[in-house]
Amino acid sequence: MIRTLFTLLLVLGAIAVPRAMLHAQTPDATLDGYVVDSTNNETVVGATLTVKGTKLGAFTNKSGFFVIKDVPAGRQTILVSSVGYERLEQTLDVAPGASIKLTFSLKPKSLLAQGITVKADRDDEKRQIDISHVNIPVEQLKQLRVGGESDVFRSLQYMPGILTSSQISSGLYIRGGSPDQNLVLLDGSTVYNPSHLLGFFSAFNPDAIKDVDLIKGGFPAEFGGRLSAVLNLTQKDGNRNEFEGLASLGAISSRLTLQGPLGKGSWFVGGRRTYLDLILGLLPQDKNNPLPSFNFYDVNAKVTQDITDNDRVSVSGFYSADNLSLDGNDITFKIGIANGTGSLKWTHIFGDNLFTTLNLSGSRYDNGFSGNQTGFAFEMKNIITDFTAKGSVEWFVSQDATVKAGFESTRYIFDYIKNFTGNKDSTAQSGTVTSAAANLTVKDWAHAGFVQTNYQLTDQLALQLGARVNWSGLSNLTTFDPRVAARYQVNGGLAFKASWGIYHQYLHLASLPDFSFFDTWLPTDSTVQPGRSDHYIFSVETSPFDGYDFNVDFYYKKLYNINEVNQFATDQKNVADIFYSGNGEAYGAEVFLQKKVGDFTGWLGYALGWINARFDSINQGQEFRPKYDRRHDLKFVGQYKINDRWEIGASFAFQSGQSYTGVTSRFHTDLPGESTGSNVTVPAQRYGLRLPPSHQLNINANYNTTLFGLPARLLIDIYNVYSRRDIWFRYYDATKSVTTVTDVRLLPILPTVALEVKF
Repeated sequence: MIRTLFTLLLVLGAIAVPRAMLHAQTPDATLDGYVVDSTNNETVVGATLTVKGTKLGAFTNKSGFFVIKDVPAGRQTILVSSVGYERLEQTLDVAPGASIKLTFSLKPKSLLAQGITVKADRDDEKRQIDISHVNIPVEQLKQLRVGGESDVFRSLQYMPGILTSSQISSGLYIRGGSPDQNLVLLDGSTVYNPSHLLGFFSAFNPDAIKDVDLIKGGFPAEFGGRLSAVLNLTQKDGNRNEFEGLASLGAISSRLTLQGPLGKGSWFVGGRRTYLDLILGLLPQDKNNPLPSFNFYDVNAKVTQDITDNDRVSVSGFYSADNLSLDGNDITFKIGIANGTGSLKWTHIFGDNLFTTLNLSGSRYDNGFSGNQTGFAFEMKNIITDFTAKGSVEWFVSQDATVKAGFESTRYIFDYIKNFTGNKDSTAQSGTVTSAAANLTVKDWAHAGFVQTNYQLTDQLALQLGARVNWSGLSNLTTFDPRVAARYQVNGGLAFKASWGIYHQYLHLASLPDFSFFDTWLPTDSTVQPGRSDHYIFSVETSPFDGYDFNVDFYYKKLYNINEVNQFATDQKNVADIFYSGNGEAYGAEVFLQKKVGDFTGWLGYALGWINARFDSINQGQEFRPKYDRRHDLKFVGQYKINDRWEIGASFAFQSGQSYTGVTSRFHTDLPGESTGSNVTVPAQRYGLRLPPSHQLNINANYNTTLFGLPARLLIDIYNVYSRRDIWFRYYDATKSVTTVTDVRLLPILPTVALEVKF
């Protein structure tokens, strides 16, 4: 694998070096450094820098770092811009062959002045190849709320091509892929279950997040291990200038964040908690009719320090926990879900054109279900722990070429625990006890390496070539993932993009489609093949009018070795006994129109998509559409500034109904020695029917004021304005003489009020 990557690095580097050598013959200068927020010195991700009057420019990476090569000597003006900030112009004298380190400070715009802006592809990134890329400034993300709570995943769900299993689910079904096919990273650490229990909210507190970056498909070689998409989140570093805090009291939960300077850097800590369990604790309880207790909380923390001018170290952590319990009426049970991550990141700048990153991280996902019913006790638990080392080097060869290469090595530990104890004979006076236990620990190593290059062939044509090699110890399989992407700029307002790539996934998730009380992650062993997907994407982007963006994406995704849980398996000795394995495909088109300036801002998105799957052991081997297939997907988001005090907004979504499996008939069965039997329904074609279409309107209003002399904001939200109670799932009750169909419906209208105070 190392030899293969080394060869690829030589080939890709050879493409870029000739033009770099040509530029080296002239005494051009190099500018490098950081772009920061002027109010807190926090680095700005994705800022655009250009040298006025030239085609030279750069973009800040995830660390806020940039390099502009081949800058002519003389007096030059640098233009710096980013969404949510005022445009900056700074003039400086550039000496021949100089290497100049700079820090540009951008002044934030008033949120009310800028409205809500979601960048699918930024205006100034005419040379950026990004395919199917969505970047949402977090301050604007907070305008999309449910029950007074802004949420990362729910905001992303209002983009075309991103589906949900229901209105209360925060899971992301992206272009035919299930949520486990999305790579979710928080400061470089993998998060395995990014949703709180019941799926209504994601596990990420927006107050703690600095950058939200989603790639819906065709992602570059630096990312791997998943089949569909990448969600890359960066936590806030903290305010380097002064101490500040933000407190929020809402109907569902309360939040508190604190941050401030520390040494040559900063610190940040934030937390969020629900309080339904605290309220129930004050109420009298009836053991015969108990009320369930539920709560979740999450905590984010980060410390960043500048060791030298070229070395920066950060330590970050994240923990979330959910607890649902019931005690009474001869039954007790408890469901617990927890995520914990921690990372140590070191960035170092070599000279003026080499940026390196080393990230050491750990992640633990703990899912448990335990209880006791009339003397029968049970416990089930799944734990996945990983320890990962990642390293990368980014070489800014010239203004037209960059090369990035790196490695990733992960140690996986999978723990499965099943314990059962109870009376052997419930009628026996002796109370004889029986027990069963199944405790299993599986360990695995996974290694990967990648190399990729971005090259500006001409002023119109940019090309990205990349490759990734993956190896898993448990399966002893090596896979090779080539990636290609290109962008052709026809003119200032029209560009074409295309990409192709192969993607592999070694992890599998066993879960039920309607509930996620007990999700189980499993590795690829010798009995199954890793999942594979082939992505084909073609995009057209244009700016038909000043202040408007219009994008169209066409995609086709071929899926191999995808899984569905075998719910009838009783003797499970390996991974192949737990899953059915099959193939599938997803294809469609997405249209996105966005208005970014003015008192009224927002976007309109529409997606048309098909998802098909085929398993030899499901649906008699015939092709079927998965549960989360929704043919039509229409989204609208708008925000209107009334004055400096008031701002109102609305979001609307219309989707085809999700698929479900009907029944054709039923029959009665009796067991030997029984006087009464049971009725059994006969299922129809798998997911062959659709529920009625799903649609919902939400509105919100913000009122900016002061409280005890402190800046405050009143948040008013109405979820599901016309109280459309969509169907969550449909089931058939065959216990009576006539089979009845029952629809379990979702939430009605839900008005909420929250208050935020900044100090």
